[in-house]
Amino acid sequence: MSSDCIEKIKSRQSIRRFTSEPIPEEVIEDIVRIGTSAPSAGNCQPWRIIIVTNNELKNQLANDALKQSFIADAPVIFVVCAVPEESAERYQNRGRYLYVIQDTAALTLNILYGAHFHGYGACWIGAFNEEAVSKTLHVPSHMRPVAMIPVGKIKGGTPPMRGRRSTSDIVIKERFN
Repeated sequence: MSSDCIEKIKSRQSIRRFTSEPIPEEVIEDIVRIGTSAPSAGNCQPWRIIIVTNNELKNQLANDALKQSFIADAPVIFVVCAVPEESAERYQNRGRYLYVIQDTAALTLNILYGAHFHGYGACWIGAFNEEAVSKTLHVPSHMRPVAMIPVGKIKGGTPPMRGRRSTSDIVIKERFN
């Protein structure tokens, strides 16, 4: 793996300050392609992505996300929805309650990387009222919004990297004692 690729992955961080500069449609489409290259259990791909650019909807989503107003500043918000029954068809309850969440998490991370690789900032938003987001976006009842990802040009430059826990604090070799 090239060191450039490794450094690019390691340099991704959550961004909460955006300019209003629009994102070209071809970049949005490429971010989606990168997102959907994520792995999924049994290749079920039990997800949908809602792309929100309408200011009124963005403001409502920011309100639905515990009033995190910075979300509405992004020119685009990707809303990732899980489709539990698509995973359950093959994996029953484990697919319905676990794999679908793992799969949409992988998709979400790939969208974050896609935005970063294109020079945009993004943030994984999980703190929101799921029922309110579903209502705002008319999400069908058999789907669940699981993540929102505001994406845009970084306002004021890239902030300094935040510290990460040492691998010695989180890695257990072989098994717990």
